[in-house]
Amino acid sequence: MTALSGTHELTRFILRRDRIRILVWIVAIVALAGLTAAGIEGVFPTQAALDQTAAATQHNAAAIAFNGPAQGLNTVGGQVAFQFGAGGMVLVALMSLFMVGRLTRGEEEAGRLELMRSLPVGGLAPTLAASLTVAAMNIAVGVLTIAALLAQGLPAAGSLVFGMSFILIGLVFGGFALVAAQLTENTRVVYGAAGAMLGAAFVLRAVGDIGDGTVSWFSPIGWAQKARPFAGERWWPLLLLLTATVVLVAAAIALAARRDLGAGLVAAQAGRPRASRSLGHPLGLAFRLQRGGLLGWSAGLLVAGIAYGWIAPTVDSFIGQNKALAEILAGAGGANITDSYFAASFRLMALLATGFAIQAALRLRSEETSMRAESVLATPVSRWRWGASHVTVAFAGSVILLGVAGLATGLTYGAAGGDLNRAPGLVGAALFYAPAMWLMVGLAVALVGLMPRLAAASWAVLAACVVAGFLGAVLHLPGWLRNLSPFERVPQLPAKSLTLLPLVVISAVAAGLTLAGLFGLRRRDIGEF
Repeated sequence: MTALSGTHELTRFILRRDRIRILVWIVAIVALAGLTAAGIEGVFPTQAALDQTAAATQHNAAAIAFNGPAQGLNTVGGQVAFQFGAGGMVLVALMSLFMVGRLTRGEEEAGRLELMRSLPVGGLAPTLAASLTVAAMNIAVGVLTIAALLAQGLPAAGSLVFGMSFILIGLVFGGFALVAAQLTENTRVVYGAAGAMLGAAFVLRAVGDIGDGTVSWFSPIGWAQKARPFAGERWWPLLLLLTATVVLVAAAIALAARRDLGAGLVAAQAGRPRASRSLGHPLGLAFRLQRGGLLGWSAGLLVAGIAYGWIAPTVDSFIGQNKALAEILAGAGGANITDSYFAASFRLMALLATGFAIQAALRLRSEETSMRAESVLATPVSRWRWGASHVTVAFAGSVILLGVAGLATGLTYGAAGGDLNRAPGLVGAALFYAPAMWLMVGLAVALVGLMPRLAAASWAVLAACVVAGFLGAVLHLPGWLRNLSPFERVPQLPAKSLTLLPLVVISAVAAGLTLAGLFGLRRRDIGEF
């Protein structure tokens, strides 16, 4: 038996076991790329519209910081790279780091890797199998993205560079996660360390693009955008990403061969000798388990709010001359483009924040499947209290995230030259999306309690809401279909006047779903699959 024995069998096992998860990641990213390309053609139907937007964007520092360098914006392909390039790369990077963490340190932490190693499986086979799986996922995303762009009639050279940048960005950040998995023995630290690298890469790229571009060379995302898809393609920056991938994977394999199974090269710090009193209560334990996620999502919404608030004072000149884009914003209601922009921004950030809300609700299921819930329920803690504690964190966390988004938007809008007195009103406008987020929490809890095997379907519902909210107008979806999303039913403040009836109805449905899920959790077996 060699160090690589069993690699082929492990790779096949991973592909079979995680086939649904793999397909969801690939299809979601490729669909967003294709829908973005189709939407750009609808938003900018003429060359004049492209030229006007390109001229307005050239000196918009906030838009450049958020999306990337303003290159090739007078073409449809350039707009696709600008609007979805940075965001798509972040999605591909997240896919890679989450999958690498799950397939390496996650398997080790759960004790499954030790069971596999008792078979004729070499020491490096699990690491290599995880690497091959994630590499195949990235190649699939890149190739299908190229095909989607070519199907929209975009130039072949730009489509190839754009797709290759997705593949290599995914491989680089998969390599970062692979190295982190050898250094620590905790899966959450792997996600945190690789996520911090992704955040640093995004910030360095943003700072460089606002300036003279020098700092962008310190960021892998910056390297990918230096390849200039649809703007006079350059292939050689992609070699930097390929070299970084080879170095990171080689380092991870070398480190994996030098550590003990189940341990990390960096010893974990000892915890406090005594637990805090809050951990003696199920609500305190639920908050402790989810506080890292809440802080991470809060940081993300803070950055998004700052970006949207910074752009707001110039939105009239940036969008007003583009009739197609102005009409899409006008769908939020109101004749004031700035108010419509705020309404659309809060809907977008609410949809993003719902990711935490669903994640917090589904923590019930993950605690159950990992068999940690049984230890809690073996104490004098009822299923009702245990379930309600995680639901409370999800509900309260939704309000906190919306407050962060609204406050960041309002204060930044005032600092960028807008009216600072509007900040309280903008916070309130963001908070009115809480009932829609609660409904999504209720749906997730209902699935966990009544149909636990389908709990992950709550993510598919959120994806449908995202498509309706982001691209509904561009794709000309029927009004009745878009209105199935609770986020479309929320009064679009500050562009429209406040109506309480939709909020009351949405809240009532959310409460009903939540109670149904908690009652179902009381009646079924714990650990049911």
